[in-house]
Amino acid sequence: MTPNSSPSKTPHTTTTPSHLEIQDAGNILKITWNDGSSDRYHAIWLRDNGQDPQTRDPANRQKLVTLQHIPCDTEIRTAKLNSENQVEFVFSPDEKETAIDAGWLKSHCYDHSDQPDLLPDHIVTWDKQLARNLPKIDFEQAVSNVHDLMKWLEYIDRYGFAIMSKLPLKKDIILKVIALFGYVRETNYGQIFEVRTETNPINLAYTGKGLQVHTDNPYRDPVPTLQILTCLQNDAEGGESIVVDGFRALEILQREAPYYFELLSRYNARFDYQQGDDIHLHTSKPMIDCTLQGQVTGIRFNNRSCDTLTDIPFDKMEDYYRAYRRLGEILETSQLEVTFNLEPNELFVVDNTRVLHGRTEFSGTGARWLQGAYADKDSLKSKLSTLRKMMAK
Repeated sequence: MTPNSSPSKTPHTTTTPSHLEIQDAGNILKITWNDGSSDRYHAIWLRDNGQDPQTRDPANRQKLVTLQHIPCDTEIRTAKLNSENQVEFVFSPDEKETAIDAGWLKSHCYDHSDQPDLLPDHIVTWDKQLARNLPKIDFEQAVSNVHDLMKWLEYIDRYGFAIMSKLPLKKDIILKVIALFGYVRETNYGQIFEVRTETNPINLAYTGKGLQVHTDNPYRDPVPTLQILTCLQNDAEGGESIVVDGFRALEILQREAPYYFELLSRYNARFDYQQGDDIHLHTSKPMIDCTLQGQVTGIRFNNRSCDTLTDIPFDKMEDYYRAYRRLGEILETSQLEVTFNLEPNELFVVDNTRVLHGRTEFSGTGARWLQGAYADKDSLKSKLSTLRKMMAK
């Protein structure tokens, strides 16, 4: 794992069919590929994914027909490969014609087991060894070079964590960084929040206390999916930043105690935050988010904000607490912790649905001033997708 090297791109590699076979009286197309593998596709799925301008708008790629417009008895009448590596179809009973790129079909294949891997393929989990080669890029590189910006966004997408260095020491610089890929997620803390000691803090983050690694704002629905913290001043004793890959912790938990993993993904925990008389945020969500097929999509872990647990059945409660404790122990394992000093003119980004962050305690003899903001992954992923397409041309 060498995050400071350029991430490997995932270009649209053309896959050529060697044989097309219509099966099950026109209900299925089997494609045998040039590498010997084969995939099957249903007629209704192929018709629904037609690429012709009557089915999808050529400009915005949105569908122009509903499923109700497609005959329920749709069958494949003919299928043949053309010179542009497209599969040309004629469907009955309405003699609909369309063509679908063969590479697109391969990349969207669904002929596989309904039990996916625990994590998506592009995710790279990590432990303390990541500290040897932190995923980092300079601000000016990201601003002036689209390749470097894409590299930095790929770090966040792949590792859930990245650093940006050599920022101008300006109070609003965090907004300029977010504008490179998306938009600020404003909350009751404002667009930007200050992380420094306060006399009467509204949050324990605004003290010098050490903070257990956690995900932010689990009491929101939805949670902000990206958190950005930039350093404006740091001459305090202590206050090192800590990040932990929650997905690596979940891999360990699922391997050693699948029953605990099941409990934390099946039953809701409760999270709560109150600020004066005007703000009361509360939600009930599982600590581990999974798809219905069991693939992990997120983690919520914040002991400070965990409310009274009441959504777990009586006969499961003791086991649930054991599972909760064990997950916390794994997350606090030194083997998983990446610890670093965030210097003035540096910031880091974490995927708040995956990477937990915290800090060591710091003294009051020096100043430690961070600014934070939230954003969301959908805009980052959108920017990354458009950059990849641009680079592939």
